[in-house]
This record gives sequence, structure tokens and C-alpha cells, in this order.
Amino acid sequence: MEEKERIRNVYMKMYDGMIARNEAVLREVLDDSFVLVHMTGMRQPKEEFIGAVLNGTLNYYSAEHEHMPVDINGDTAVLTGQSYVAAAVFGGGRSNWHLQQKCSMKKIDGEWKITRSVASTY
Repeated sequence: MEEKERIRNVYMKMYDGMIARNEAVLREVLDDSFVLVHMTGMRQPKEEFIGAVLNGTLNYYSAEHEHMPVDINGDTAVLTGQSYVAAAVFGGGRSNWHLQQKCSMKKIDGEWKITRSVASTY
């Protein structure tokens, strides 16, 4: 499998884990250094993010991945994922979002891990 496809699969697997509230999958694809920067500027480290997904603070229902360009530089990569997402977050109602996540990734022991994601709309 081509490296860019492997990286895209990590991004899609992250969404699968978010939708299924699957802690094991999220732990697999997110590096321990992971930080999510929300649209508001709020920063959530890995443990806090996973906890928010598991406790229903962040609810993801579906994601249609529209664009996932990847730039690779050695053992680091940036994937800018644009996905149409159904979610209800921080007590708000369910909405559909054109959510962009600019994901920084690092290849560790042959596996790509997400180290940082910056969320915005597109």
C-alpha cells in the first residue's frame, strides 16, 4: 500500500473510532503527544479528547470524507482532511459540519500516528 494511502487510512480510522466511541482505536491512531486544537482555540490533549468522546461531550455520528491531500516529508506528514460530519459537541444539538482537520503525523516504528489536529470549517 502506498504511504499516502496508509496515512489516509489512519485519518479515516480516527473518525471510525470517534463515531464508534472505540477507545482502543483512538489510542492506536493518536500518538501520546496528540493535541486537538478546536475551532475556538481550545486545546485538548489525547487523554482529555478521548475522555470527551467516551463520555458524550463530543458525539460523532457520521463522516463522509471528501478531500484528503497528503504531504510527506520523511517520517512526518500533514494530511488536510475535509469531511462532512454529523456531530453534537459540548452540549449543542446535532448538526452537520464541513469539518477540516489539518493533521500532523509521525511515522513511529513503521506506523503513522496523529500528533496534532487543528480543526476548522471549509
